[in-house]
Amino acid sequence: MKYQVFMLKDAEQDILDLYDYIAVNDSLLKADRLIDKLEEKCKSLSEFANRGHIPPELYRISIYSYLEIHYKPYRIIYQIIDKNVFIHCILDGRRDLTDLLHERILR
Repeated sequence: MKYQVFMLKDAEQDILDLYDYIAVNDSLLKADRLIDKLEEKCKSLSEFANRGHIPPELYRISIYSYLEIHYKPYRIIYQIIDKNVFIHCILDGRRDLTDLLHERILR
C-alpha cells in the first residue's frame, strides 16, 4: 500500500534544530548529509509504514497509535491514519525522551 507522508511542524523544527547543532558543532557537510538521510528515511515510510514499532515510553502508558523507526541514534515518531503517515518528531535517542514524548504526543 502506498502512503502519503507528511512532516508536522514539530518534526520540521526538529530537523532544523539538528541541522543547526551539527553545523555549528561539527560541519556543514555532516549536517547536510544527516538531514538528507533523515528525509530519505522519512520518505521510505510511503512504502513500508507499518514496519515501525510502538515507542516503549508510550507503550508503558497504553498509547498504541504511534510507531517509530530509527536512523541511529535518531528516532522518528509517526502515526498512520488511513493512507497517510504523519511524522510527529525526530529526536536524538541518546536523550531521556519520556517527558518529551509525553508532552509532544499528548499536546
